[in-house]
Amino acid sequence: MNREEAWGILTEHVQSESLRRHCIAVESAMVHHAKLGGHDEDTWRITGLLHDFDYEAFPDPPDHTREGAKILRERGVADEIVDAILSHAEWNLETHPRDTPLRKTLFAVDELCGFIHAVARVRPTTIFGLKAKSVKKKMKQASFAAAVVRQDIVDGAALLDLDLDAHIDHCVAAMTTVADELGLSQA
Repeated sequence: MNREEAWGILTEHVQSESLRRHCIAVESAMVHHAKLGGHDEDTWRITGLLHDFDYEAFPDPPDHTREGAKILRERGVADEIVDAILSHAEWNLETHPRDTPLRKTLFAVDELCGFIHAVARVRPTTIFGLKAKSVKKKMKQASFAAAVVRQDIVDGAALLDLDLDAHIDHCVAAMTTVADELGLSQA
């Protein structure tokens, strides 16, 4: 599967612009990490782009990811990608543990990308010049982006054996490359 085919699946199933942007943000972080680790960028890109493609139709656990996995398998998406997508949800860990770099990274960047996007939207310079210190300060504010599980961000950095600041910096750098697509262009 290539990016164009994956984009077709995403846009077929996701109408929400914010969810599409989230998937693009995760895609960018996955590609960034693939480059850092010398992994297959296409596999990592598709995994990031499609990780939440089924969320609008199946928002509740365990249907989210499991119903999507059925659709992806029917479309011939590689098991490595489908299994990684399954592993990013807590309810699938017994059968799909986070035991490969692809699976670990998807979990690690998912919540963080969402949080960084929220932080960037309230800054005059959006994502440009965003520092880990600012992101961590917002993490302490429980009312800000309250749906984001802060512990998942911390656990994700640990899973990748990264210092939290470095983990944040990697995701900010990745998301900056797709700022226009994320609606974070500088005016």
